[in-house]
Amino acid sequence: MKVQDCMLAAALALAVPLLAVADGSVVSYVEAKNATNPPPAKALHEFARFDIAPIAMDVPYAGQSANEDARKRLQADLDLRVQPLLAQWNAANGQGHALQIEPTIRHIKFIGGGARFWAGAFAGGSAVLMTVKLTDRTTGETIAEPEFYQHANAQGAAWSFGGTDKAMLGRETQLIADYLKDNYDHAVGGPTGKDG
Repeated sequence: MKVQDCMLAAALALAVPLLAVADGSVVSYVEAKNATNPPPAKALHEFARFDIAPIAMDVPYAGQSANEDARKRLQADLDLRVQPLLAQWNAANGQGHALQIEPTIRHIKFIGGGARFWAGAFAGGSAVLMTVKLTDRTTGETIAEPEFYQHANAQGAAWSFGGTDKAMLGRETQLIADYLKDNYDHAVGGPTGKDG
């Protein structure tokens, strides 16, 4: 086999995964509007019941395998951090209004393990922007809709074999859990993750 043929085969082997990654990349970079979320209209301890919906994700992000994997990871981590908190609050409070918590992925670009393996830093960085709508189910009033943002650097993700892509998801759910905890006793707001 000639040297030119070997070089062409190597270039094609690299190009195919890169094209697959580019095809699934809906957003190259997203960011929260502000560094700080405003406080909710009232402290969360004023509610007697807390219910959380599964994480929603709409088109064009839904249905893409890497993004669906990211949503599953986000859901598992959010359940781990928030469900015990809500169970404790539900057990402590008596009768009164219920708070509906609705997390939604607004923008996401998640680089999966295969793409990260084949393309490394060339696959780009990962990023996620979520909102969490807090609604008084009795009155229908929106109490707050904070947003949360995290990203993973392409170079760091390549060196960690996708570890920083996955760590980004854990940081995102920690921001959400912290916002809920911090606003339970007093309505104080909290960070979006934009400057983190």
